Amino acid sequence: MDYDQIFSKAIERLHEEGRYRVFIDIMRNRGQFPNARCFAGHNGPKPITVWCSNDYLAMGQHPKVVEAMEGALHDVGAGSGGTRNIGGNTHLHVELESELASLHGKEQALLFTSGYVSNEATLSTLAKLLPGCIVYSDELNHASMIAGIRNSGCEKRVWRHNDLAHLEELLAADDPAAPKLIAFESVYSMDGDVAPIAEICDLADRYNALTYLDEVHAVGMYGAHGGGISERDDVASRLTIIEGTLGKAFGVMGGYIAASKTLIDVIRSYAPGFIFTTSLSPVLVAGALASVRHLKESAEERDAQQAAASRLKELMLEAGLPVMPSVTHIVPLQVGDPVKAKRISDVLLMEYGMYVQPINYPTVPRGTERLRFTPGPHHDEAMMKDLVKALVEVWDRLELRLAA
Repeated sequence: MDYDQIFSKAIERLHEEGRYRVFIDIMRNRGQFPNARCFAGHNGPKPITVWCSNDYLAMGQHPKVVEAMEGALHDVGAGSGGTRNIGGNTHLHVELESELASLHGKEQALLFTSGYVSNEATLSTLAKLLPGCIVYSDELNHASMIAGIRNSGCEKRVWRHNDLAHLEELLAADDPAAPKLIAFESVYSMDGDVAPIAEICDLADRYNALTYLDEVHAVGMYGAHGGGISERDDVASRLTIIEGTLGKAFGVMGGYIAASKTLIDVIRSYAPGFIFTTSLSPVLVAGALASVRHLKESAEERDAQQAAASRLKELMLEAGLPVMPSVTHIVPLQVGDPVKAKRISDVLLMEYGMYVQPINYPTVPRGTERLRFTPGPHHDEAMMKDLVKALVEVWDRLELRLAA
């Protein structure tokens, strides 16, 4: 058995399909985001503008966040020292969980090391604890949700994206006495569309199902206090579990769930992904805590980001670029070919100093490859016009079709 040959062929297949992933070597400039430095493909750092960060509101650069992290470093030290059960439960962790529970109007919250872990650990544990549980999963759910459902070993029904009629058809076809869990997202980050949360809750009530909402691309971004789409639409109280991240709009790192006291206690007590993992560094927790508290009170960043996203969509449409429909802060630009998407990204970075990552399969279906832009509160009009001009030039050079 030639193991290396097997591994080499697996990588070769990715190259042949044009979807081999390349990590761009960059450093952000503190306090100057979206300005950064790129170390790839040339001698020394080259100034670039970042257009694809999930630090949607640039909170990773906010003075309050940086100051809180520096303070925690000097007060507590670098690491937590262990799992939450063995020395790693600092007072900062307790405070942040209280803030997150309050943000979503839930009794308690629970921190994880990432949004992926919070989804996988919670969904796999919850479904295992419900004998005969059936999970109803939106077909565009994130890989972490799919992994959690799969690892639970329970039955799964996949419903067509945001298709309420199909979801009800599946619910109605199953045993009324079987435990049921509906898992879905609020903002789907590759298309920028939004789930009909209230209507899904109506179906959950009708068929006695629990609900699990992934708000990772919406927390901090929507609602009067940054509680997400569920806060904006005033439906948070109807959801069993709300899951979120601290690594996107909040600008730091980590994941969490918010739910009832009993449900949080169950996940805390049974989920291996929580029990056996060293807790988040107090430095990260302090930064996230400062960010959550700031965005609860400030809408300035949210408003500026929404204005930037709206303006970029306008400019792209005016230029005839193939912008995909989006009602959120996500600005996806259709390419439809993995090799061309990578080529556009490379040219923009190397020749224009503009960084946007190509999105290929399996993140999106084959044939829908795209560039995904996330303009933030500090992307100004001049930056956007320069970007659109560069895109039009690259589209012309590669003989790609513009809208009529």
